[in-house]
Amino acid sequence: MARTSIDITVPDLTGRRAVLTGGSDGIGLVLARRLAAAGADLVLPVRNRGKGEAAVSEIRARVPGAQVTLHTMDLSSLASVAGFAEALLAEGRPIDVLVANAGVMTPPERQATVDGHELQLATNHLGHFALVAQLLPLLRAGSARITSQSSVAARSGAVHWDDLDWERSYHPGRAYSSSKIAAGLVALELDRRSRAHGWGIASNVSHPGVAPTNLLAAQPGIGRPAEGREIRLIRRLSAMGILGTPETAALPALLAATSPDAAGERFYGPSRFQHMSGAPAEQELYRPLRSVEDAQRIWTLSEQLTGVSFPAAVGAGERPVLDVVRDRGLTA
Repeated sequence: MARTSIDITVPDLTGRRAVLTGGSDGIGLVLARRLAAAGADLVLPVRNRGKGEAAVSEIRARVPGAQVTLHTMDLSSLASVAGFAEALLAEGRPIDVLVANAGVMTPPERQATVDGHELQLATNHLGHFALVAQLLPLLRAGSARITSQSSVAARSGAVHWDDLDWERSYHPGRAYSSSKIAAGLVALELDRRSRAHGWGIASNVSHPGVAPTNLLAAQPGIGRPAEGREIRLIRRLSAMGILGTPETAALPALLAATSPDAAGERFYGPSRFQHMSGAPAEQELYRPLRSVEDAQRIWTLSEQLTGVSFPAAVGAGERPVLDVVRDRGLTA
C-alpha cells in the first residue's frame, strides 16, 4: 500500500513556553522537534540524561536556533516530579503548552516504583497528575493548553478499581490499559474543573494510533530483554503503509496541543480504520473515557495516591495566580 503524505500546519509558537514529557525518542522526539521548529521555548524533562542530551543535539542540528532546555525528571518518582516542578516555579515563567506524552508499556512482570506504585500507573498517570497540579500556577498564568497522550488500549477495558496498583495480581496489557484510561479520564475532568473554577486552562486528550516506537521494543530495564513479535509485526505493517510512523503518530498530539481549532474536553487521534493510522482529527470518545463519575472517582484517588491536591474554586480560599507568582519574587 502506497503511503500518502500526512502533515499539519503548526502555528507560530515564538515566545511561548512548551513543556513536553517523553521527548527524548520516538513520538516524543518528533513532537519536540516540531514544537521547537514552530519557535517554542521548549522544556524537556527526561529520566535518562544521556538520551536527553542526544535528543537536544538532534533537535538543534535539524532546527538551527532551537530554544531547548533540558531537565532531569523521573515520572515514576513523586519526589523527582516535585523537584522539577519546583525548578520551573522558581523560574516563574508562564507555561503555554504542556504535552503529557511520556509512558511505559507492558513490563512483563509487575514493577514497583520508589513510592510503591505499579510502574505503568505511576509513569503514565500519577506522575503527570502530580506534575500538572504542582505547575498549576504557571499553567494558569499562561492560559495553557494541556494535552494528555492516551492510547488505542483505552478503547476497551476499565480502570482496575479493586486493585489500582495491581498488588494482588498483575496483567501487563490490562495494567497498561487501566493506566491510560485513568490518564484520559483525569485529563477530561481537568478541563471541566478548569471551566467550573475559573482556572483558564484547556485540557484535552490525544492518542497516536499504532506505530513502531520503543514502547514495545527491547527494554532490559523493564524486564524485556529482546524484541517481541508485536513490534516486528508493527514495523512491517508500518513499512507497508498500513500503520503509522513516529512522524504521523505524533500529529494528533501536535494538533491537540497547538491548533487554534482544537479545544478542551475533546479527543484527537488518527482518522483511518480503527484509528490506527491516518490524518489526525477529532473523534468520538472511547467508551471507557465517557463516565464523569469515573473521572471524579479516579481524580480523588489520584490526589490520595500522590498526596497532591488541586485548589478549590476561585473565591473559596484560592489566591489569584499572579499574586502567588509575584509573592515568590518571580516575573509573570
